[in-house]
Amino acid sequence: MNRMTDKVAVVTGGGSGFGAGIARQFCDEGARVVLLDLNQEAAESIAKELGETCLPVYADISDKSNLSSAIDQIINWSGKIDILVNNAGVGHEPTPLDELSEKQFDRIFQVNMRGIYLTSNLVVPIMKAKGQGCILNIASTAGVSPRPNLTWYNASKGWVITATKSMAIELAPFNIRVNAINPVAGETPLLSTFMGEDTPEMREKFLSTIPLGRFSTPEDIGRAAVYLCSNESSLVTGTALEIDGGRTI
Repeated sequence: MNRMTDKVAVVTGGGSGFGAGIARQFCDEGARVVLLDLNQEAAESIAKELGETCLPVYADISDKSNLSSAIDQIINWSGKIDILVNNAGVGHEPTPLDELSEKQFDRIFQVNMRGIYLTSNLVVPIMKAKGQGCILNIASTAGVSPRPNLTWYNASKGWVITATKSMAIELAPFNIRVNAINPVAGETPLLSTFMGEDTPEMREKFLSTIPLGRFSTPEDIGRAAVYLCSNESSLVTGTALEIDGGRTI
């Protein structure tokens, strides 16, 4: 449908999982897409699949200097950034809140929270100067309906939802829309992390909590991202859209 023709979109964590699904859908709709990823090999593989309208860029989103250099590279390639998708995230295996190591907690903070702060710090001024933009944060049903033994991950995703709403209010006068997606657990590399172990029994137990009876897919999240980042949702800002098969009802 070419709903994103002439748009330049940056997708963090674009080399796999939901990020790759979003990138594929954006390219199908006519966008030029930057895959910003710590795993350069994975990003290059997806970029090769998607063709010359897709650029793989190595970046550690928790490191401002490194990220700033990546943004400069993107501007040199495209001249602008219309859409920022903050998709990169990490989790941890189910662990009692008082037993999770400080190192694991710091990693969750650095990627899930600080990463969004830093990308916004660098990209929002570009959007303000252009007089428009769209930011999409990938949160989680964990931020709405938390599960035990994932407390600090749950908290990080609750932070993303609150940050999304606050960003939307503050940036509306600059014609910058900000929304979030809350996926239920999906067929991505993080699935086994959340479940603790990937066995048929564990999958059945997890699926029993999802009324529609299946995990989310990168395609599900990609289609929702196209809607929220295209002109079809021009009056939508500050929402956290649940793509969860009824999980949070």
